[in-house]
This record gives sequence, C-alpha cells and structure tokens, in this order.
Amino acid sequence: MTSDPTALTPEDLDLLERVAVRVVELRLEVPAILTLESVRPMSVVAGQAMIFFQPLAQALLRFGDYRRFAALAERRETIEALVTAIERRAEAARRARTTASPPAPGAAAGPGAPAPGDPPSGGAR
Repeated sequence: MTSDPTALTPEDLDLLERVAVRVVELRLEVPAILTLESVRPMSVVAGQAMIFFQPLAQALLRFGDYRRFAALAERRETIEALVTAIERRAEAARRARTTASPPAPGAAAGPGAPAPGDPPSGGAR
C-alpha cells in the first residue's frame, strides 16, 4: 500500500504548530480561526493571496517557512490541522491564565477602596 501523497509530513505539522503558537502568543486566535474557516472553500486562492501579502505576514514566520506555509495553505486538510492546533494552544493558554497566582488581598477591590487595615469609613458625621 502506498502512502497518501496529500498527508501532512511531520515537518508540515511542526510548521503548523509553530504558527499556532505564534497566533496564540499574539492573542489572535479568534480572528485567525474566523479567517481560516471563511477561506477554507477557496484555499487555493488563499494560498496565492498569501504570496501577495508576504511582506505583511512575515511578522509570524521567517521567509522560508512563510513560502512553505503558503504552499500548505492551498490544501484543505492543512486548514483543519491549523485550526485544531490554534484551538488546542488557545485552550492551554486560557487554562494557564486562569490557574495563575490569584491577586493579592485587597488588590481586586479597585481604586478608592480602603486598604486592608484601614478603619471603615462612617456614613454621615
């Protein structure tokens, strides 16, 4: 049995994972997923458009990786793999933020609130 020529290689999956990490670092997971899902039916056109927008998008990837990613974007299974990677990374980042150390006592009280140990202020004097 021959291997599937459209299957993503480990190098391809590694590149998609790096893109997902960078998208989550920039907290762009929602716009990225919306964009990816909306261009899925036109993935070939989207891949070609990426070449046009290459100077703007190099904030995410180096030149060689970007060209490879543009070629991968023309394949529909790549879009699904990238969306899954972004969702997985975003969920891990959300869990990490919620389990971070809680704020110090009184820090969440907001401006104008008495500091811990201050006597309570009375109503009318």
